[in-house]
Amino acid sequence: MNKKSKKNHIDSILRVDHAGETAAAKIYDGQLAVLKNTPVGPTIQHMKDQEQEHLDTFNKLLFENDTRPTALLPLWNVMGFGLGVASAVMGEKAAMACTIAVEEVIGEHYAQQAETLNDDHKELKSTLMKFRDDELDHLETGVEHDGENAPGYEIMKAIVQLGCRTAIKISEKI
Repeated sequence: MNKKSKKNHIDSILRVDHAGETAAAKIYDGQLAVLKNTPVGPTIQHMKDQEQEHLDTFNKLLFENDTRPTALLPLWNVMGFGLGVASAVMGEKAAMACTIAVEEVIGEHYAQQAETLNDDHKELKSTLMKFRDDELDHLETGVEHDGENAPGYEIMKAIVQLGCRTAIKISEKI
């Protein structure tokens, strides 16, 4: 891979991961707008705090690598918040079902990205693997909070995951 191709590859990784962490933070903001003062509120806040740490990391990496964020960031902000509110309005189990669906896709995505990186990018690879582990912990939290028993779980999961995968493909390029 030539120097320009490597730069484009890293830019794509940073752009899409920044977009994803932005959306994840907004999903949890939306859920907290509805569920903050419920028993699951502190759990959602904890996951949101981790997503904010991830987002702060990608903000720094975008700057350090002179990478532009996705042009669709405003859309992902609105859609993430809307998904968070919609899932939370359906109840705590539905909010956790949303978490399961999103974090499964993101965990897979980080692992796939890390596999594409060589020794030139050990630090980024390490960051991606740490964040993957955090996302999979969130998935487990969703399972522990009975998200798989939300009404309409399978269809909700399919729709949310299709949306996530579509957003990933778009944000890699735009």
